[in-house]
Amino acid sequence: MKVPLEGRAYRFLTDNTQEVDAESLFLSTHQNLPYRDSLPEGVRSVTPEELIREWGLEGMKVIGVTGTNGKTTTTALIYSLLIDLGRSAALQGTRGLFVDDRPLEQKHMTTPSILETLWNMKRAREAGAEYFVMEVSSHAIDQERIEGIGFALKVHTNVTRDHLDYHGTVEEYRRVKSRFFSDDSLKLLNKDEIKSIEFNPANAYTYGVEEPASFKVMAYSLQSGISAVIQFRNEQEAFFSNMMGLFNLYNLTAAIASTKLLTDEPLARICEVVENFGGVSGRMEVVSTDPTIIVDFAHTDDGMYRVLDSLKDKDLAVVFGAGGDRDRGKRPRMGAVAGRFAKKIYVTSDNPRSEDPEAIIEEILAGLKGKENVQAIPDRREAIGRAIDELEEGEILLILGKGDEDTQEIAGVKHPFDDREVVREILAAREEA
Repeated sequence: MKVPLEGRAYRFLTDNTQEVDAESLFLSTHQNLPYRDSLPEGVRSVTPEELIREWGLEGMKVIGVTGTNGKTTTTALIYSLLIDLGRSAALQGTRGLFVDDRPLEQKHMTTPSILETLWNMKRAREAGAEYFVMEVSSHAIDQERIEGIGFALKVHTNVTRDHLDYHGTVEEYRRVKSRFFSDDSLKLLNKDEIKSIEFNPANAYTYGVEEPASFKVMAYSLQSGISAVIQFRNEQEAFFSNMMGLFNLYNLTAAIASTKLLTDEPLARICEVVENFGGVSGRMEVVSTDPTIIVDFAHTDDGMYRVLDSLKDKDLAVVFGAGGDRDRGKRPRMGAVAGRFAKKIYVTSDNPRSEDPEAIIEEILAGLKGKENVQAIPDRREAIGRAIDELEEGEILLILGKGDEDTQEIAGVKHPFDDREVVREILAAREEA
């Protein structure tokens, strides 16, 4: 990456050893350490810490959210609450870069390179943002793509099995996540899943639904949205959201608690603006109400469990697959979760990447042995169409795995594909028929 510099002897800043020239300053990072031997002689370099000082970013309040599930929704909620409370905020994550509800960039990596993050922070500061809310992936922690950043708050959602294609074991995955919470920074941890990580207890607060916590949900209902009462010290307030599911109650509680710790606004004022948040695209997104069809990003057995369990009192049909070139161990478990909750199951392709789609499906089906109403349909569009055609009165169709993704990667080629658009096209064609 190469970004422009102003008011310096150099015109550009880059972290890529192959892009360095006489007009470029080099950002020396942990990631490019192995490649520095190839730098031309005499190249001037700067560290992330030095860049933060030079760009005046020390005063920005950076909030980092990490966890297997819930990062995107929780960061979006914190960002939304801050803005609704009159604070200027920026949001960086899988959905892109936003400042005060203005999109500056479209979707990118969950946590980009440290240069891109610092560049985004600089742009956000220049736009007046006081807060910078960002998703922090386990890859970014392990690769030190957040080096030099001083976090005003670090938030833990949960840690379950994921990314074992990269980390190797669940234990290593948890160890990497735990590194994020090892310092004295202000921390907010999910008390109900506190055993999933290790952390430095200094400046640590907790939130929870089941266990006693600093921010405790005292009562809740998941009928027709989410209604709950939260308590923090001597404050106790009710809040409501149109979002669905127990997992979103956790996301809401984390966001309310984060906003309280960051702003010290009265809990009543924070809870008052919760209802303004309309949800995140591709996360429990209701695409159709007649019939009821919901699209969600859940792509692990734990993610599927949280989504399906939130609707366990309904008659469910589910379309899902598993990504290729990723952790194969989760595939039969994903099948087992679908078999536990769904009345009708359509196993299809997700992003097979370089793998054979039918081979992936076979591994999912191993967790569905003995289950009835299971169909294997490799073509995702066909699977969605079949599920819609066979949907009966009162049933809810869940299409899981891709959320708001607009492509499907098959044999190394990305083809245009958006679950939501496919649903709309199929429903429109049925109306015309």
